[in-house]
Amino acid sequence: MHRNLIPGLAGLVLMAGAAQASDAVVGEATTFTSPNGVSEHCVRIAPIPGGTYSKHDAKEEADYCAIDFYAADVALCPKTWSTSPGMMVYDVSEGAYAGNRAEFERNACKEGKSAKDLAADDLAKFKSTMNAKGTSGTFAPSSLLYYHFSRYFDATVIVPVAVWRSMDAKMHQTEVADPGLALSGSRSSGRMNHAGWQVFAAADRNPSSYSPTDELFTADRSQIYGVLLSSPGHRYGSEINGTRKSGWGKGQNEDFQQTPAFLALRSDLPLDEAIAHGLHEGRKDRQIARDLGDDGTPQQMVYWMTELSEIVLLDFVFSQQDRVGNIDFTPYYYWTEAGEVQTEKAKHHEAGDGDVPADALLLRRTNLNDNDAGGRVQYANFAKSTQMLEKLRHFGPDTYRKLIALDADLQAQGPLYQWVATSVGLDAGQVSQIVKNTTLAAGILRKSCTEGKLTFDLDPETYFLTGTAEAVPVPCDGG
Repeated sequence: MHRNLIPGLAGLVLMAGAAQASDAVVGEATTFTSPNGVSEHCVRIAPIPGGTYSKHDAKEEADYCAIDFYAADVALCPKTWSTSPGMMVYDVSEGAYAGNRAEFERNACKEGKSAKDLAADDLAKFKSTMNAKGTSGTFAPSSLLYYHFSRYFDATVIVPVAVWRSMDAKMHQTEVADPGLALSGSRSSGRMNHAGWQVFAAADRNPSSYSPTDELFTADRSQIYGVLLSSPGHRYGSEINGTRKSGWGKGQNEDFQQTPAFLALRSDLPLDEAIAHGLHEGRKDRQIARDLGDDGTPQQMVYWMTELSEIVLLDFVFSQQDRVGNIDFTPYYYWTEAGEVQTEKAKHHEAGDGDVPADALLLRRTNLNDNDAGGRVQYANFAKSTQMLEKLRHFGPDTYRKLIALDADLQAQGPLYQWVATSVGLDAGQVSQIVKNTTLAAGILRKSCTEGKLTFDLDPETYFLTGTAEAVPVPCDGG
């Protein structure tokens, strides 16, 4: 393992081929050597200008870029569940397979999701671009965009850390793609997942069989690339993801807007009344009422409203086509102490953990884990086509200010524009789409602001502390 850092560039610049090639990324790089002698790279993408990153973010990035795919205590398994193929990276330093990656890969990988129960830990998931016919649409840079832009907006919604990673294509073939093809042919694997492994197996042998080749392979065609991340969480039911009764596409995105928190976001009423309205109207659907249960406290609703407004904005900017049905949560206890909000991750999903105050509230915090279907021009932007932003009547004041500033910077090709254009491997069309979508988003919300339809009253932490929702005056120009 070797780490490179070039002062003044925030790290190693990997630029192979043309300036806009998709493996052109900027950041601090750690280098590994595969058994075939190929130099692989893990890149901690340079921070986005103005982003707020935590110590935990830095540690996770460093931990991901310390993973040697070929270490004796690391095992690789194909992800053969859900719709998209990927690679699961496991820690096998303890347990029945301690230090024996080959035996784990031979015997445990075929257990699918249950393989993690046979490992000491699951270290990360490696996801690459996959947009061939019959496969589920995924685009590796999308996860990087969501991670870094969520830090730019200092978002309330929890977006996982992601780093860029390349892998020797021949090692990917023998260690992951060929086994993935064999294991995904069973009934328990989805049709699109199996189709993805068919494409991977063929592409690892002949990179030119995948088009556009630059989206999956480095310019020298020796490696595939993607992102390393981890996406813990539990899937919401219809209370957040919607009933999805109207089918994939616009239909389920319209259903998504009939959930209690989204209905509250759409209400012209003051916040507390909007919450009551959203709960009343949303619960008219029996499935939503059942899935919501007793979770619709005012505190929970303000967190949900804030998180959903951020999701809609990010999805609009990045043309996300696969959000509905893929929103997760993690339960946390919340209480106040000395005038500050205190939190602790819940061990269980029900009240009663012994190490938190008896009056602590159990809240579901939203995880935006599945972010791999944005960024490409070819994807369908359902937040845009179903006019989600136009319907918002409540918004976070700081989020609005940052959006207006982002739009101004992108138009002037300032530091944020330069980051977008050079840091995560986007081509000119993809950069242009982000610029255009940001301008559209800013224009929609600015119009709502100018017309007096947008109230800046989403501040979940202050609401938790005070129980009130004072609307903040924000100039519509963001100043």
